Amino acid sequence: MVPMGMSREIDVMHLGRDRVICAHELDGLIVDPGPTSCLDALVEALGGQEPRALLLTHIHLDHAGASGALVRRFPGLTVYVHERGAPHLIDPSKLMKSAAQLYGDDMDRLWGEMVPVPEQNIRALSGGETVEGLQVEYTPGHASHHVTYFDEDTGDAYVGDVGGVRIPPCDFVMSPTPPPDIDLEKWSASLDLIEERAPQRLRLTHFGGYTNVEEHIAQMRGRLAVWGEVAKTADMERFIDVVEAETRASAGDDDTAESYFQAAPPDQLYLGLERYWSKKAEREAIA
Repeated sequence: MVPMGMSREIDVMHLGRDRVICAHELDGLIVDPGPTSCLDALVEALGGQEPRALLLTHIHLDHAGASGALVRRFPGLTVYVHERGAPHLIDPSKLMKSAAQLYGDDMDRLWGEMVPVPEQNIRALSGGETVEGLQVEYTPGHASHHVTYFDEDTGDAYVGDVGGVRIPPCDFVMSPTPPPDIDLEKWSASLDLIEERAPQRLRLTHFGGYTNVEEHIAQMRGRLAVWGEVAKTADMERFIDVVEAETRASAGDDDTAESYFQAAPPDQLYLGLERYWSKKAEREAIA
């Protein structure tokens, strides 16, 4: 039994692998429930207890895909999400079409069904609110609809993907940069905001809680800069070689490395950065 006010890490065992997707539970609140393909593992970990609310950092399928299925199971469940993401929970057709461009025929195996969330269950956020005792900040960069939840009582910051990927027991921080709306400048500003809030612990969806906040964020900045430049100047094959070599060298064992790659597939990291640089060039050409 987790004491009141303490966050519990629920490994939803994505595709049967540990340390890939973590749902955080705090006094009945679920931060990022994961995909529908992992719903049974989440519900089992909850022990039959109905969640008080879902708090979504963003609507990507590995974080929020199970939201509608949970609302179908618990019809009174409130879902907090940034206002830009809310329409795609109500009608996920565009989100699913976009995801299918990345995952193709593997969609169902990876994520399962994405059930619409009824509009009356959604509470749209813009940043600056306090909900369920947690303070909300708008933190784009990984996604244009990304938010971070700060728990002033415990010093925890639920940072979703803006805080990166770090698989225990490793201290290597990977920068997750999949399409469609990576923005390195906004991401840097979001990291500034998190540092200014000075949390004692970062709570990552991939994977778990870490207290060496300054070192972790410094790694994130460095990896975004270095891998961003590699994607700008090299092709996908070279980018994947660099990412895989660095990750494997730091992971320490094959299982940990595979958890990193499942949480943040290197080919997708390249595609997100490639799109970022292409859009940036187009804006500069117009200016």
